[in-house]
Amino acid sequence: MQTDQHRNRPWDSIPAAPRQRLRLAWFFLGILVLFLSLYLSQGLGVDFGILFGPCGFKQRYGLPCPTCGMTTSVLAFSRGEVLRSFSIQPAAGLLCSVLVVGAVLSGIVASLGKYPRFIGQVLARLRILYILIGLGLIVAVGWAVTYLRAVRD
Repeated sequence: MQTDQHRNRPWDSIPAAPRQRLRLAWFFLGILVLFLSLYLSQGLGVDFGILFGPCGFKQRYGLPCPTCGMTTSVLAFSRGEVLRSFSIQPAAGLLCSVLVVGAVLSGIVASLGKYPRFIGQVLARLRILYILIGLGLIVAVGWAVTYLRAVRD
């Protein structure tokens, strides 16, 4: 095999521009600070129920809203209770997991200065519409799960 044929392997790396590295480093640090501050604030006894108040949709209709349980699920995730987070609100558990995977990948790329070619290929094929549809489906499935639990109980 000629050396030219080895250049398009998906695990080849592409150098990241300094601006990309800086953005990825900020993203990594932002997610790290987010989950760390949630973890520490729970240890200090911050009551998130007072901060956000009761759910108006649930008070009015007696049914859980599409985001019911998200705060509790994210707080459980920040404590390291990943399975409990998924059981409380599957959509929040999945979104937190995606944030953590994104933060880890961005931290690796920011520190090494190179990113695998497959990441660029995936990002080039993603469209905002697909991302929004995917997020909508995740929230809808999470709402269906919490709704079925509320009806069952």
